[in-house]
Amino acid sequence: MSASLALRPTLYEEVVPGGGHTSFVLKRGQLLRLTDIEGGANVSLLLLNAHEKSERLNLPDTLKCQHTAKLTAGHCLYSDMGRVLAAITADTCGWHDSFGGVLNAEEVREKYGQGRYQELRNGFFRNGMDNLLVELGKWNLNLQDLLMCLNLFSKVSVDADGCFRFEPGNAKAGDYVELYAPMDTLVVLTALQHPMDPNPQYAPKPIRLTWSKVESDGISVLCRTSRPENGRGFHNTERLYL
Repeated sequence: MSASLALRPTLYEEVVPGGGHTSFVLKRGQLLRLTDIEGGANVSLLLLNAHEKSERLNLPDTLKCQHTAKLTAGHCLYSDMGRVLAAITADTCGWHDSFGGVLNAEEVREKYGQGRYQELRNGFFRNGMDNLLVELGKWNLNLQDLLMCLNLFSKVSVDADGCFRFEPGNAKAGDYVELYAPMDTLVVLTALQHPMDPNPQYAPKPIRLTWSKVESDGISVLCRTSRPENGRGFHNTERLYL
């Protein structure tokens, strides 16, 4: 499911290695494609208003107002001010997890072993909490700003007993998700395994980031019209730019 629209040439492209992290401002009207290069990737993602960083992604509101726990194309990612930080305009994966969060350093040691820099150098075992805090620090943010994150490319379902269950193989090589920014949005992310991934080996996968500029915001029609709430969310967002 996707919004088909002619794009201008790619503005920029880069690869985030497995275990890596980055942050940047996705400007209003830009489209970010995240691609799983090898299959089995996971991207833990935070979003904030680039100009007022006290406004940030609110996953409970995102799920409640769209009546879903399965985020995919046609859905919006809402701030705690009822504005759309990003809209999912295309998605070949079909399911992205809102519940799993990230691991801290102690949890990574418990799951994968020591993996210290002293022995492994740049291959040392990283953890999602510290990776995200490093990037937040670049924008004068800290631990109190580390809230719930969205895990792209990962599927966590609920079984008959009401327990969360990680679904291996949800993303294949070449799968991608596209995020359209109706406002200037600070994106903070890290490419690490999902906390519930049963693989006992530390083996995070790389992702490709591709920036494009859309010719018009017609690409957001799918998201604007998928729920009445989303129309209001875009209205709230557009008021910022009157």
